[in-house]
Amino acid sequence: MAATAEHSTTGTSAPAYYVSTPIYYVNDRPHLGHAYTTVAGDVLTRWHRQRGEKVWYLTGTDEHGQKIMRTAEANGVSPQEWCDKLVEEAWKPLWAHLEIANDDFIRTTEERHTARVQEFVQDLYDKGEIYKGGYSGPYCVGCEEFKLPSELLDGATEDEKLCSVHKRPVEWLEEENYFFRLSAYGPKLLEFYAANPGFIQPASARNEVLRFVEQDLKDLSISRSTFNWGVPLPWDEKHVLYVWVDALQNYITAAGYGSDPERFAELWPASVHLVGKDILRFHAVIWPAMLMAAGLPLPKRVVANGWLMVGGEKMSKSNLTGIAPTDLTSHFGVDAYRYYFLRAIPFGTDGSFSWEDFTARYTSELANDFGNLASRVAAMVGKYFGGELPASAAHGDAEQAIADGLRTAVETADQKIGEELDFAGGLAAIFEFVKQVNGYLTEQEPWKVAKDESAEGQARLATILYTAAEALRGTAVLLNPVMPSTAEKLWDSLGATEGLGALAAQTVATAGDWGRLPAGATVTKGEILFPRLEEKPAS
Repeated sequence: MAATAEHSTTGTSAPAYYVSTPIYYVNDRPHLGHAYTTVAGDVLTRWHRQRGEKVWYLTGTDEHGQKIMRTAEANGVSPQEWCDKLVEEAWKPLWAHLEIANDDFIRTTEERHTARVQEFVQDLYDKGEIYKGGYSGPYCVGCEEFKLPSELLDGATEDEKLCSVHKRPVEWLEEENYFFRLSAYGPKLLEFYAANPGFIQPASARNEVLRFVEQDLKDLSISRSTFNWGVPLPWDEKHVLYVWVDALQNYITAAGYGSDPERFAELWPASVHLVGKDILRFHAVIWPAMLMAAGLPLPKRVVANGWLMVGGEKMSKSNLTGIAPTDLTSHFGVDAYRYYFLRAIPFGTDGSFSWEDFTARYTSELANDFGNLASRVAAMVGKYFGGELPASAAHGDAEQAIADGLRTAVETADQKIGEELDFAGGLAAIFEFVKQVNGYLTEQEPWKVAKDESAEGQARLATILYTAAEALRGTAVLLNPVMPSTAEKLWDSLGATEGLGALAAQTVATAGDWGRLPAGATVTKGEILFPRLEEKPAS
């Protein structure tokens, strides 16, 4: 999705809330694991927009390196042709399909990136942070990473070693390289971690990084000389930059480093780098050290999500466990997809995808609890008041409990989602409130109250239905970052636009203010928010 005017930050001085995903390797089409992180970032940034903050959301693709080159060769095209095809036919269309509202999409083959990368590493070279040497060791092309002995598994023969992530043989590489003096930054990194305990999250990820750095860092090979698909070193074009050193710089090159000082000052440092736990060391060790060497501020947080698992294995194409997101959205719908993975799997932990669990949550939480509530309220306002939302005649203890419940849901969800990135906890709080509203209707029995045609009876009925509709108004605001299409349908059904304006203009801070939905609003029973599921498609 292209940046929109309301998302733009250029030309203003206050810092923006800047969130990035990893830039994804385009050796193949995206799977659920890629979409998981990207949807999480989208929900986080939409939430902060709903707070009324300036936000900038970056994603993109990593397009250099040996794996890309070999994949392109195997498909009979150039690396650039391969990247262009995958980005335009697979990656960008999927993000549009999943309603990802990113403000920028960076590709590492773009000149705006490569030119700035060369300037960055030239600066480090001029400062003496980079030197020439030789390297030999095991290399995983799938990870694009030199491996330590402790990171290898035994293979089929005595001499064969496997990458513990991809379960495929590593290659032994011996070549002339340039090195970054990473070893000099161990003490500085440990000092920084101690002064900024929230820099790496969750705690398990922080502990892993601390153990790794405390074991003494080795200097990092930052160039390759046995192939040419990469950014050439400006002082020695026989070498191309190691793909990870190239890729990490996307976070600053997209933000205006070296090209737009005013924009860079507004956006950098990033508020949150979202990463998979398998690339944590690059983001929490190598990237901060490079920034220290360059004299640039460090990002505020690096948050590692866990792996999506299938059959006990990390979901990936190389392990033959990659599932296309459209396999699920075609059955459950996009909004249910966005909801399920953040609701079912606590962010930062590994979690197994289950078709059965998805179906159960869709039916119980989305269709029955939430969708049915919206339909019932709209239907009763239509039946008993001709579709015109009645004014609340009185506000008793039962109604106050709902008002208090909404306020609690707003406060809890805002803390959980907006600050802690605990999407599951935030959604749990919202849906506990949905259950509370359902319980309120069950206890108040408006269908029975409607039979009392006295003024008192009709006034009580009006209060009950206004209370339920106003509760849904607050719920629509809270769910807008997670399920934007569904929330918009609910907002329209409540007739809220005429009295309150666009849903996107509502803030989290006012979502819990009771009584905002104006009496007299036209309530309509629209399409079913979460229709009954058909049979599971044959695999």
